[in-house]
Amino acid sequence: MVKVAGTFGRSGVHDYILLRASAVILLAYIIYLVGFISSTDITYLVWRSFFSLTLTKVFTLFALIAMLVHSWIGIWQVLTDYVKNTLLRGTLQFFLTSIAFIYVISGVVILWGI
Repeated sequence: MVKVAGTFGRSGVHDYILLRASAVILLAYIIYLVGFISSTDITYLVWRSFFSLTLTKVFTLFALIAMLVHSWIGIWQVLTDYVKNTLLRGTLQFFLTSIAFIYVISGVVILWGI
């Protein structure tokens, strides 16, 4: 049996559930942000106080993690379908997933000031 490194031994059903759950979290976060933006006259102080709320920080962190999960699985699926050269596919997957990790780490540092 062939083990696929990109999925960590998960099944297709597990990937399907993770994709749908991460999409729901991202949609809820977008609705949260759009609701705030549409109901408030935004200034720098209002924006800063909005992102200083613990609820917003935690929700943003969940959205960043959901983005990482969603992109990791999506990158693996797209590259597996369209890039047949194993070396190129592995290199692209490493590079793109590394960018997603850097994005999440940067978001955590920006949010929590770590």
